[in-house]
Amino acid sequence: MSGTAGVRRIRLSIPGVPDFVRLARLAAVDAGSRLGLDYEQIEDLRIGVDELCFAVLPTADAELPPADLELVFTLHPDRLEVEGACAVGSAAAHQSELSRTIVAAVVDEFSLELSEGVHRFRLSKRRDA
Repeated sequence: MSGTAGVRRIRLSIPGVPDFVRLARLAAVDAGSRLGLDYEQIEDLRIGVDELCFAVLPTADAELPPADLELVFTLHPDRLEVEGACAVGSAAAHQSELSRTIVAAVVDEFSLELSEGVHRFRLSKRRDA
């Protein structure tokens, strides 16, 4: 971890295939615990990270093998931000409206950019005062 002025970062690079998303969920749980989130908040964070990781991965019928899924967990004094990106070439994205609704319900803010070449997400979960 590195950081300045109370901000710490955890960087994680995993193969961009669904089998390894469990490592992203575990990292989210650990980061949420370090921030002092309660059990329910940590579960919400885990669900949000899981949904968004799957959204940025290439579909099963992608032409090229996927690149790594790069994740950065940034711990601020009052919130956790998670950024993820996976280079997928021209592979289609696969996030349903239900998935977006789930993510919106469990995190404070999120964005998802499904552009050609690289799929990215960002989410934020605040610690209750």
